[in-house]
Amino acid sequence: MLTVNNLSVQFGKRILFDEVNTTFTHGNIYGVIGANGAGKSTFLKIISGDIDPTSGHIHLEPGKRMSVLNQNHNMFDEHTVLETVLMGNKVLYAVKKEMDELYLDYNDKNADRIGELQVQFEEMNGWNADSDAAAMLSNLGINEEHHYTLMGDLEGKIKVRVLLAQALFGNPDLLIMDEPTNDLDFETIAWLENFLANYENTVIVVSHDRHFLDSVCTHISDIDFGKINHYSGNYTFWYESSQLAAKQRAQQNKKAEEKKQELEEFIRRFSANVAKSKQATSRKKMISKLNISDIKPSSRRYPAIIFDQDREAGDQILNVENLSASVDGEVLFKDVHLNMAKGDKIVLFSKDSRATTAFYQILNNEQKADSGNFDWGITTNQAYLPAENHSFFENDLSLVDWLRQYAKTEEERDEVFIRGFLGKMIFSGEEALKTSRVLSGGEKVRCMLSRMMMERANILMLDEPTNHLDLESITAFNNSLKNFKGSVIFTTHDHEFAQTVGNRVVELTPNGVIDRYMTFDEYLEDEKIQEQRKKMYNL
Repeated sequence: MLTVNNLSVQFGKRILFDEVNTTFTHGNIYGVIGANGAGKSTFLKIISGDIDPTSGHIHLEPGKRMSVLNQNHNMFDEHTVLETVLMGNKVLYAVKKEMDELYLDYNDKNADRIGELQVQFEEMNGWNADSDAAAMLSNLGINEEHHYTLMGDLEGKIKVRVLLAQALFGNPDLLIMDEPTNDLDFETIAWLENFLANYENTVIVVSHDRHFLDSVCTHISDIDFGKINHYSGNYTFWYESSQLAAKQRAQQNKKAEEKKQELEEFIRRFSANVAKSKQATSRKKMISKLNISDIKPSSRRYPAIIFDQDREAGDQILNVENLSASVDGEVLFKDVHLNMAKGDKIVLFSKDSRATTAFYQILNNEQKADSGNFDWGITTNQAYLPAENHSFFENDLSLVDWLRQYAKTEEERDEVFIRGFLGKMIFSGEEALKTSRVLSGGEKVRCMLSRMMMERANILMLDEPTNHLDLESITAFNNSLKNFKGSVIFTTHDHEFAQTVGNRVVELTPNGVIDRYMTFDEYLEDEKIQEQRKKMYNL
C-alpha cells in the first residue's frame, strides 16, 4: 500500500529519521507512537506531501487514494459544510465542479465532455455523494440544518467534526490522521472507534488517547532512535509486552526456555481478554498475528509519579450543598449537592468544560459561587492541578529553585534531594537548570505534578491532567492514581484514565447534577442515564 524508502530527515544538526525503510500494508491500522519530539507529526506530514524529506522517498501504490485529516480549521471558511465534506474526495469533487460549470454554458461543443465526465462520476458513485456526505455528517452529530451553513460561521468544535467527515468521506484507501480525537466528545470518539474498527483499508494515526489506540489499532509503529518499527497488537499489548521484555532482560539467571514460556503465556492471556471485549470481531486479525518474536524491550523512560499522603484522611472528606455558578448570566451548574466519601475517585464531568473548571476554582477559593457552600473534612489536605498553569511559571527561576519553593523540610530544600526528585520526573543533568519560562507544555505539567507530590496531600483535584503530556507520562500518571490510597476528583478527556481510575461519576449540568457510583463505561452505556442527560441539558 505505502512504501518508505531510505527516508532521512534532518533539521540543522538534529537527525529525526535516519534511512528509514518500512512498509504499511493494506487493511492494517497503524498507531504511530514515540517520545515527544521523536517526529510523529513530521512523519505524517512527509507521507501526506506537506514536507519534503532530506532524502529518500514515499511510494503510494498507483491508483490508490490518500485522505488526510486537515489541521487547518479555517481553510474552508468560504465553503458550505456539505461542500467541505465532498472536497475530501478531490477527484470526485473536481469532476463534479467541471460538470456543473459546463452545464451552465451547455452547447454542442461541450456535450461530449459532459458525457465523459458523467461516466467518470457514475463510476465513482457520484450521484449518491451528497446523500453519503449528509449521512456521514449526521453520524457525527451535525444536523441537517447545518449542512448548508458556511464553515466560517461554525464554532470550533463543530468544524473539527466536519473536517473528520471530510477525511473519512468516500472510503479512502489510505487515511492519515494526526490526533483525531482532539476536541471531540466521548460519544463522537466512540463512533469513530467503531467506524475505524470495521474499516477495511489502511489507516496511519498519531494519538495520545490510549483507549482509542487500543480500540482501533492492529499494529503499533514505534519511532525510536531515528527508525520506525512495526509491532503487531494494540498500544496496551506493546506497553505491557515491552515492560515484560525489559524485566526479562534484567533477569540474567532465568533460562531462555522459561522466558519464552512466560512470553507465550502473556500472549495467551492478552488474546483471551481481547476476545472477550466488545470489538472482538474487528480485533481478531490483530490477535492472529501476535507472536513472541515481536516483543522487544523499549528505550522509553517513564516518570516516577508517586503520590504519598502525610496522613490518612478521616471519614469526612467534602460536603457540598446547593452550589451554583454562572458566567455572564449563563448557568454553568446549579443545585449541586455532593457528599464525598473516603476512597471516592470521582470523574467530574460536563459537556461544558467551563463548568468543571469553575467547580474546582470554587473549591480552591479562586472563585465565588453564585450560591451554596462547601466544607472540607478537618483531617483533609488538598493538592490541585489546574487546567491553566501559566501563572506558576512567570519567573526566571531554574527548575531546582522553582521546585524548592514548595519544599516543606530542610531535607527537601537540599539541592541533591531536589535534583533526585526532578531526575525521577525525567529532568536529568542540565535540564534541571532550565528556567521555568522556557518549558514546553508537557514539561510544565511534569513540574506541577512534582509540586503536588511534595505536598503529600490526601485529596487530589485534577482538571484535565493529561493535557500536553506524552503517552509515557500519561501511563505512569494513570497507574499512580489507580494505586493512590487517598481520594481524587478529576476531569479528563482521556477515556482510559476515566475508566480505570474513577469509581464514581458526577456530571454537572445547567439543571442540576447526576451522581452515580459506577465506572465511566457503565455510566456512558446506561440508557436511563443517557435519557436523563438529554433532559438535564435541554430543559
